[in-house]
Amino acid sequence: MKRDAIDFERDRVSFLFRKLLIPTLLGTIAMSAVTAIDGIFVGHGVGANGVAAVNIVVPIYQIMSGIGLMVGAGCSVVASIHLSQQNRKVAQLNISQAIIFISLFVAIISVLIFAFSEQVARVLGASDTLLPQVQDYLRCIMPCYMFQMWSMIGLFIIRLDGSPRYAMWCNIVPAVLNVFLDWIFIFPLGMGVKGAAIATSISIIVGGIMALVYLLFSADTLQLVSLKLSRKSIMLAFRNIGYQCRIGSSSLFGELTLAVLIFVGNLVFMKYLGDMGVGAFGIACYYTPFFFMMGNSVAQSAQPIISYNYGISRWEKVTEARKLLLSSSVAIGVVVALFFVFVPDKLVALFVDASSEAGQIAIDGFPYFAMGVIFFILNVAIVGYYQSVEQIKRASIFVFLRGFALLVPCFILLPKLLGTIGIWLAMPLAEFITLIVILVSSHRKLS
Repeated sequence: MKRDAIDFERDRVSFLFRKLLIPTLLGTIAMSAVTAIDGIFVGHGVGANGVAAVNIVVPIYQIMSGIGLMVGAGCSVVASIHLSQQNRKVAQLNISQAIIFISLFVAIISVLIFAFSEQVARVLGASDTLLPQVQDYLRCIMPCYMFQMWSMIGLFIIRLDGSPRYAMWCNIVPAVLNVFLDWIFIFPLGMGVKGAAIATSISIIVGGIMALVYLLFSADTLQLVSLKLSRKSIMLAFRNIGYQCRIGSSSLFGELTLAVLIFVGNLVFMKYLGDMGVGAFGIACYYTPFFFMMGNSVAQSAQPIISYNYGISRWEKVTEARKLLLSSSVAIGVVVALFFVFVPDKLVALFVDASSEAGQIAIDGFPYFAMGVIFFILNVAIVGYYQSVEQIKRASIFVFLRGFALLVPCFILLPKLLGTIGIWLAMPLAEFITLIVILVSSHRKLS
């Protein structure tokens, strides 16, 4: 397999960043599109209740994605540093341990959620009306999550191995396949929400197999290796994975931020506007993973550059990569926000009839929601930078702020002060305050 000619030792930082960013951005957008495609087909094939049902399950998807991103980011940072120090075998051992142990862990969780789908659906906030559809989606989506770990962890390693374009295709192929399968299962076969879940499961499984095949048979430097099963080896594996999880923990917390946003938002919209409010918020929530993945794609593109140079104390290149990370995040955030401000009706019409009750609620709310997009993307990228240089505590504090300490109070207080508009402004205000805290904290450290 032809490599993408990436040399972290000799290439210019700007060249490396550009070489990584374009395929990573396209690939992560395609990854986010998998759930959005479900929403589009469910919205037009089932209706607003279908969108609401799928949205209720989305926090599970975000948590699973968070686990994959946590381990993927952590083992990528560790592997980057080991490679910069010429420790190839140790890098291979770390990524092999990560994929095997986390895949088993997620498989066990998936079985438990499948077995107790009704209880999980109730905890997630499913009403009696939505419960059957939520259960259908849960039961059909759970089998794919072990394969998702192969994909999400594998993509970090594939980019580090010098094949960002192959990593991009590991996301694009499942997204395109999901379009075809969603149409087949929802319209000709009339399977509704269950059909959307089956389509997504098959698509994610294909992406996971593509990533695993690369790591087993085509990797140039970072091939998977067999693990010893002695007590000492297993204890060493747990130690390594624990350290990887510490480094990548803010990625998990970042996905938990989305899960909290969706979970608490669903409850608040249900309280103020009922099922149609949840349906409207569900449309916004289909776009929110795009924000996260755009910020994360910038961070993932800069991460191997930053971690490699951090590992050998080449600080001028770390600083240059950080500047590119910040400027790219702002530029992407501005472009995305403009769409939500000026064409909200077009964005809503992708999912439901724009003239419907849920559609009108979403159209009215999108411009307010857009006020937080730039801050959201920028905060995700900045957290990724702190991960790359092993500043785990700072990264975790900032994610905790935006996801729990600020977001939940904003959801509770703003609707009481501003009505429905306040629900839409909860995320923007939480992200804005978090960015101010980051800027003040960084200024104090530099001064």
